Amino acid sequence: MARGTTFLEAHGVPELLAPAGGPEPFNAALAAGADAIYCGLGNDFNARRGAHNFDDESFAAACRRAHLAGTRVYVTVNVAVSTEEMPRVLDLVRRAWGLGADAFIIQDWGLMAEIRRRWPEVETHVSTQANVHDARGVAWCRGVWGVDRVTLSRELSLAEISRIAEEGVELECFGHGALCFCYSGVCLMSSLNGGRSANRGLCAQPCRLPYDLIDEGGNVMEIPGVATQGLPEKSRGVGGTRLLCPKDYCTVDRLAEMRDAGVGSLKVEGRMKAPDYVLSVVGAYRDALDALAAGEDSEAGAAARHRRLKRAFNRDFTDSYLWGRSDNDMMSYERSNNRGEVVGEVMGSRQLEDAVVRRGGGNGGRERMRRLTRADVEVRLTAPVDEGDLLELRPVDDPTQFLTAPAPADAAAGESIICRAARPMPAGSVVRLIRSQRALDEAARVADKDVVRRRPVRVSVTARLGEPFSVELSCVDGAASARAEGFVVEAARTREVTGEELVEHVGRMGQSPFEPVEWDVTLDSGCGMSFSAVHKVRAEACAYLEEALLAPYACRGGSPCKGDSHFCTPGRAKVTVPFARAAPSARPLVLPTICALVTAPECAEAALAAGATRVYAPADDLAEGAWPEGVIPWLDEICREADHARLDRWVRAGEPVAVGNVSELALAVERGALPEVRSCVPVHNESCLAALEDAGAAGVWLSPELTLDEVCALARAARVPVGLSVLGRERVMTSEHCVLQALGQCIHDCRRCALRRRRLSLRDIDGRELPVRTDVNGRSRIWFGQPLDATPQVDVLLAAGVSRLLVDAQLMDEEEVAAAVGRVARAVEAARAGRKPARRLPGATSGHLFAGIG
Repeated sequence: MARGTTFLEAHGVPELLAPAGGPEPFNAALAAGADAIYCGLGNDFNARRGAHNFDDESFAAACRRAHLAGTRVYVTVNVAVSTEEMPRVLDLVRRAWGLGADAFIIQDWGLMAEIRRRWPEVETHVSTQANVHDARGVAWCRGVWGVDRVTLSRELSLAEISRIAEEGVELECFGHGALCFCYSGVCLMSSLNGGRSANRGLCAQPCRLPYDLIDEGGNVMEIPGVATQGLPEKSRGVGGTRLLCPKDYCTVDRLAEMRDAGVGSLKVEGRMKAPDYVLSVVGAYRDALDALAAGEDSEAGAAARHRRLKRAFNRDFTDSYLWGRSDNDMMSYERSNNRGEVVGEVMGSRQLEDAVVRRGGGNGGRERMRRLTRADVEVRLTAPVDEGDLLELRPVDDPTQFLTAPAPADAAAGESIICRAARPMPAGSVVRLIRSQRALDEAARVADKDVVRRRPVRVSVTARLGEPFSVELSCVDGAASARAEGFVVEAARTREVTGEELVEHVGRMGQSPFEPVEWDVTLDSGCGMSFSAVHKVRAEACAYLEEALLAPYACRGGSPCKGDSHFCTPGRAKVTVPFARAAPSARPLVLPTICALVTAPECAEAALAAGATRVYAPADDLAEGAWPEGVIPWLDEICREADHARLDRWVRAGEPVAVGNVSELALAVERGALPEVRSCVPVHNESCLAALEDAGAAGVWLSPELTLDEVCALARAARVPVGLSVLGRERVMTSEHCVLQALGQCIHDCRRCALRRRRLSLRDIDGRELPVRTDVNGRSRIWFGQPLDATPQVDVLLAAGVSRLLVDAQLMDEEEVAAAVGRVARAVEAARAGRKPARRLPGATSGHLFAGIG
């Protein structure tokens, strides 16, 4: 497929993009029919650093297998990168390209700038971590960077995707798997909770943990029962505390609509998932896409796909986002672990005589005896099971007392089986199949094979008397062809060869990666030949076709850039050259500016009175009330098509505006405004700083994930004013789903919602209280449980050139705003007088200033 031609244009259906956290899941994805596979090289610079991932040798071998099968390989470098790390990341890109990577998935705009500058021929994809969710943002990615593909946010609807597709950039969209509660790329929950940053591939998944929603007095608010789809009626109505846990996404029944909307690549999530999961999910979507391409499907086929998906890990399924919904239907409030498929219920149990197990006693040690309780549990099946399937038996009255047991034999729906369990289970307990033995066996069969999927080829055999015997192989998809010639065909001395025999012997392609599907045999009558000689010609034709398919990668020589002496051959030269950046021009000393971000006019007045000289307000709040003159719009971190009407009007020529994503940056530059890039567009390296400056940023707010040393280094390198939040609460999540919906009181009119105006919080398992607010658009924002206080470091920040010090006062009232701004003002005064600012406030945190992220 030529670069510039999308998969959708070439094939009429979206590309099936599969995950691989290592060689075994990679083989599973290949065997299941993936069109492309995304994976990480090494464990340092990708968003799933906990996966097994690949070393150079295993990655090269995987690329070879994939390319021979007709599958592309994308390398994830979808994390924020520090200045110090940039040469190492670029060296990884160089190596991966030489080893066979087809494209790179990138979050960091600095890394994107470096790759596009150095190696324009390298295919680049914008990661969903870059938080792009409208046509204007996608157009910016194409116009500024020349990217080949943009991965859109998971939250977008079909209508939005369709509009964005009009820009002509290939779109990758989420198709199946785990959903983050927060918009990707702007989540700091894991980072601030324990230093494991989602922007660095180490998310601890705090959204899967239990939380209590509490009122202003610290009282737990009652979460009503939530109906559980798939359970018997008598076991429904179980409430839950997994208030931030969405169900898994599933679009297997909506592929036609996604194709019609312009989705070019359908992504399956799961680089942390096991090979059997990858094989099952990718196989189900392969079947669905093939049925779509053929224009025919059946109820039986759809049912089989659904069963296969249910028997892979899942938290139940939702496709709410596709239809512009974000209601309770998409949430898994009751549990965050695997739900599997409901396959029956417990009819009764029989206690068995306790067994005594002897342990220890070796090498003179003391022998111990342990008494084990066992029970035979009768299960009436509503769906078939296979021997070895792992079943979960969960009581209705106390779901925490569940246990697991293997299915003892194959059995059909309507039959009963006796499972050996660790203890008796009450009648009525729900039985789920949570892991398929068939999928495990299928994945194991292909785990270490060199050929797991064969490429269809047309075979042309020519045997004419007096001419060389030849075999020509042509890939059905048109990717390559090869021809081998051998012995001169002679007249038969005994028995002449038949066309059927040639088909049989040439078709024995053994361990080659090819499968003959069409034949053309030209055979003169009376020909004789040795079949071993035929086999030799066939083997040569296979080898030549392999060589032709791999030729585009072999000619790279390990380097994406011919003629660049720093990137010549693998292992010969590391990337040590500094990234391109002009030295910052000398700037006159800028007096520190005390800034405040507030949500009400009276708070703005209080901030100004206390010493703030620059006041910001969120766009929705700025639209209400009588504000002091000069308040700067603080635009959202989310800007979807529907948000333009309320956000775009605040972007004005010649006036400052804080922008929360690249769409708003693009608009500000177009209108001649003075955009300040908010910290939710993370700047972790000097390349990113330079790239955003060159793209039109008139100021930058640095990420709260930076250390003090990193902040200072970036401030010294900047050509525009640099700011940092030094006091207040840090926003850790922004969600399209309103947390308050869990209370069951949604009136579907956010402007009139009384709950939205209350000061509610989430209490985590450690007792921390995280304030939660829902805006007038129904989006929830969650703040960290501890306030930030970096005022003791104001002297160091000012000396490095951090000129804007922000009080994030979005959760403060007038008195609190005045006190906070006053504290920063005193710290500035102390620093300018050569004194050390006051000590940190009790109970406050310094964030990551002294404890960097992983």
